[in-house]
Amino acid sequence: MVVRLEKVVPFGRSLDEYIQMFNLTEQDLQKSILGVADGPASFNAESTQLGYRIKSIDPLYQFTAHQIRERFDQVVDNIIEQVKNTPDDWVWTYHGSPDGLRENRKRAIELFCADYEAGKVENRYELGELPDLKYGDGEFDLGLCSHFLFLYSDHFSEQFHFDSVCEMLRVCQEVRIFPLLTLMLKPSQHLGPVIEKLQAQSYQCEIVTVPYELQRGGNEMLSITKSD
Repeated sequence: MVVRLEKVVPFGRSLDEYIQMFNLTEQDLQKSILGVADGPASFNAESTQLGYRIKSIDPLYQFTAHQIRERFDQVVDNIIEQVKNTPDDWVWTYHGSPDGLRENRKRAIELFCADYEAGKVENRYELGELPDLKYGDGEFDLGLCSHFLFLYSDHFSEQFHFDSVCEMLRVCQEVRIFPLLTLMLKPSQHLGPVIEKLQAQSYQCEIVTVPYELQRGGNEMLSITKSD
């Protein structure tokens, strides 16, 4: 997929947001983790400082830190204005307000950009995208997909979602996906069919309520493991 930077909204989440979105325990954080579609999240930077083993992949990583930050600066005010104009669509228990969201996204991208070049040298940020990953079978303990699968259900087909989840399960022992709503705040039309297909292949799927909610109603993640 050729990514055009002018089409990207480079909003990233923090380590604390990942912990809440994916119900991550300290035991989880000790595992080898693959972050799929991490974008400019500070999850990798903050986790690495704490000694955790995180690899992030995203097509965005073809660009420099300067280009990614410049694009953020171009779009952030417009995005926050859209949020302010749709007050019923959001829950502010975490960020406090649209301006709080802006500050948290700004902090995340600053931490990301400060870590990005060193992280690329250390192979912690690598080019990669679904549904084809370059890693070996079972290479990671845990795969996390934040704000891509199911969120963009109107842009990607059911087959793409199924293939992507299966590919993540090939390289990861467990996969967690958040959120399960679309951009229009509707339950993804692909969620039920994908779960049915996975269960038919002996995967165990669990929808888990999590502490994090920004999109109203978007406080659930999908956990997928191989049945014993």
